[in-house]
Amino acid sequence: MSKELEPLIIGDSQIRIPIIQGAMGVKVSTASLASAVANCGGAGTIASVGLGCGTEENETNFIKASREGLEKEIRQVKESTQGIVGINIMVALSNYEDLARTAVREKADFLVSGAGLPLNLPEFTEGTSTKLVPIVSSARAADLILRVWRKRYNRLPDAIVVEGPLAGGHLGFKSEDLESPKENMLENLVIDVLKVVKEYERELRINIPVIAAGGIFDGKDAAKFLRLGAKGVQIATRFVATFECPVADEFKELYLAAGEEDVVIIKSPVGMPGRVIRTKFIDRVMHGDREPVKCSYRCIKTCDPKTAPYCIAKALFNAVIGNLDKAVVFAGSNVSRVEKIVSVEELMDGIVGEAIEELDKM
Repeated sequence: MSKELEPLIIGDSQIRIPIIQGAMGVKVSTASLASAVANCGGAGTIASVGLGCGTEENETNFIKASREGLEKEIRQVKESTQGIVGINIMVALSNYEDLARTAVREKADFLVSGAGLPLNLPEFTEGTSTKLVPIVSSARAADLILRVWRKRYNRLPDAIVVEGPLAGGHLGFKSEDLESPKENMLENLVIDVLKVVKEYERELRINIPVIAAGGIFDGKDAAKFLRLGAKGVQIATRFVATFECPVADEFKELYLAAGEEDVVIIKSPVGMPGRVIRTKFIDRVMHGDREPVKCSYRCIKTCDPKTAPYCIAKALFNAVIGNLDKAVVFAGSNVSRVEKIVSVEELMDGIVGEAIEELDKM
């Protein structure tokens, strides 16, 4: 029996266990969770969105509060681990460039960027060692990023995350695709993106690892995508139910109590569909109720405070502090399979052991 999985190589960085903890905002995947994953040999990811939430300065100087919040998290990670930790920065954020430049200045190991096409991301990292990892939901998007980055910046991504329709949170798919997603859609997406990437790898003699994401729950799932040719997997939802995740107990208990019927697709105020756990707040929203929105900074470019039924940032922050009556709780499609709260180490060991056993069967 094999004793370990092949490491994930991103540029000149080696991630001993090919598992990336996916970013979860607002304030779900912060330094405490990301550093715990990195200390176990995987790669942690801090979600940059809404790190100023809950502070008075966030209401008066959103950009400054967000920047200082990100600086604090990165510095805390540097004190907590020698492992690899990246920052997720959504293209849809109004302060996208400021957060990207902040992450680079603080020497983040890598930047993950989706919720839009990060076509200009290399502008903010030129001359640095920070790795760039775009998130795509189609081979077409991957090819566009590869072509634009090569032509415009003479560089290519250091890795690519392919996210399927079973992920939690905001998603890059049409609502109808999310209501009845095909079981093999992520497999097909990964295969299609691998074909695109291999053309560049052959021509330029480089390596661009593809990382599968969205609905990956256990070691069997991980093994399936590693066999397909992915070099790593990204997992988010399961890391909420760990001791190191900083959210309120009420948030974690909702994960444990959720059944398949409790997971629904909503239309977020930012204009994208999202997968959430049904709460009283979600029921009210789905019935057309509105919450007064007072916003002077518009953190997401596509959100119009004048027409938004509620503030998604505040609703996500409410979830983190346990105020579920006014909360949106993002979760992946497999959240109903989460049965208990464990340590990050126990979770990682279980996934890796199961993946190795599954791969050895082949």
